[in-house]
Amino acid sequence: MTTTTEPLNWIKSSYSGNGGQCVEWAPATVSATGVVPVRDSKRPTGPVLMVSADAFAGLVVLAQSAEL
Repeated sequence: MTTTTEPLNWIKSSYSGNGGQCVEWAPATVSATGVVPVRDSKRPTGPVLMVSADAFAGLVVLAQSAEL
């Protein structure tokens, strides 16, 4: 886990509900670096998890399979 100092354009996940369990990611960074910044939307100045594009794709698959 790391923190980042450059300004990022954060997008809330479409899988985030209104219950406060929201994940945001910065897609523009992926094309430039191959790394996906992910954070908790409730803590915009908190830590940022940097994951590979493949790992992020796995998280999306997991989220889709957990939908009720």
